[in-house]
Amino acid sequence: MQPASRPRFPLARSVPIVAALFALPACMAGTVDSAGGSGGGAPGPVVRIAVGVDASFAPFFLADAEGLWAKHGVNVDVVQFAKGGEGVDALTAGQVQLAGNSDTTTIGVLAQNPDLRALAVYENSGDYLKAVLGPHVKSPARIRKMAVVPGLSELAATRFLESRGIDPATVDLVTADPAEIPALTKKGDIDAYVLWEPWPAKGEELGARVVATTGDYGLSYQQWLLATSPWLKANSDTAAKVAAALTEATKQAERDPDAAARATKEAAKVPTEQTVKAIKEIDFGVRDFTTADLKGYRNTAEFYASTGKVKAAPDVNRAVLDGWLPEHRKEAR
Repeated sequence: MQPASRPRFPLARSVPIVAALFALPACMAGTVDSAGGSGGGAPGPVVRIAVGVDASFAPFFLADAEGLWAKHGVNVDVVQFAKGGEGVDALTAGQVQLAGNSDTTTIGVLAQNPDLRALAVYENSGDYLKAVLGPHVKSPARIRKMAVVPGLSELAATRFLESRGIDPATVDLVTADPAEIPALTKKGDIDAYVLWEPWPAKGEELGARVVATTGDYGLSYQQWLLATSPWLKANSDTAAKVAAALTEATKQAERDPDAAARATKEAAKVPTEQTVKAIKEIDFGVRDFTTADLKGYRNTAEFYASTGKVKAAPDVNRAVLDGWLPEHRKEAR
């Protein structure tokens, strides 16, 4: 597959304030606990965890609200970033110690960040990301420009085009920030996109329409709990306690979506109904990796190699710590 051109799209005049608001936590992340974490609730140094600002991170916000970090003996600050990839950048820079991020986006940066380590899966979904067509686009065959966010969105967009019999090389994949994409679609500057909520719903408010979930064309994503190898070697017991708290939080989120929604609204200003709907579309739960998972990760690595963005497929076998979770669950007790 020949790589499509990916020029950076200029900000639309109607959305810079919104984009700036969503980018603000990332700018502050080096020094500020932007989620009001539970720092001080347990002994030991503060562990900073990078998360995004959408409903898929509800278990982290719920763990804060319910005091689950301290319950499991760890002192945590949850730090919000506009995009999961920014949280990974902060992780590799040492500004945070752990992060939540999608498997696809993380695999895309492994070559530049070989110390990244995935400890566990904590969510999975084929319904949360949706393909959206602009108001002026009658069918996918009319797509000429498609907005993407590097990583998961880009892979999802490519697979969507392929599922409709469209050669991705014939479509310009335009890199843009999530907050600006619905407005660009309304203006007709782009024709389509595949993103997580709330951006599909925002697009619908502006006249666009959702035509598929990624699961409709056989693609699902996972979210990983991430650390770096040097930090993990010195702090495996702390990481295990975080995983234990997150395990309890994911179970509570599934059992009580309203409580998770309240916590997410308080921490990240996400409307409660949005989080309740998201929890119906996401399977939360902390678990170890499976053989099927590893096969999927290798396929994703091959995707990045096929685009020419990396010289060789990223080494997922080194990054994914298969068996770490069951081995270290004992340390968290």
